[in-house]
Amino acid sequence: MLRAGLVVLALIQLVVGGWTLFFPASFYNDVPTVDWTPPYSEHLFRDFGSTTIGIGIVVAAAAIWLERRLVLVALIAYLSYSVTHLAFHADHLNADSPGWSAVLLAFTILSVLLPLALVPAALRRPRVAG
Repeated sequence: MLRAGLVVLALIQLVVGGWTLFFPASFYNDVPTVDWTPPYSEHLFRDFGSTTIGIGIVVAAAAIWLERRLVLVALIAYLSYSVTHLAFHADHLNADSPGWSAVLLAFTILSVLLPLALVPAALRRPRVAG
């Protein structure tokens, strides 16, 4: 369960990061809700994409090695993004788009709950001697 959850989180970060880094205008224009907070900035989107890829790499490394400290650091890094992302979007829902607002809120809540659910499994991993 732990490895599978980490793989899912890593894939999400790597796909979103790659899309944002290499096709920033497409990400802005084609992902519902992203354009709710204009203006578009290619620089900002490319920076966000590369940072998201970085988090994805750390989470992927945690999935490969499953070392307790690495897994916890990866989950904390993921949560540092997903909790603040949820807080922002919970306060910036679009009143004239209730359907997309509900979808956005559901996905951002899941982006916090999944890594949180993995923390207990990470804590049960044995410590590496050394």
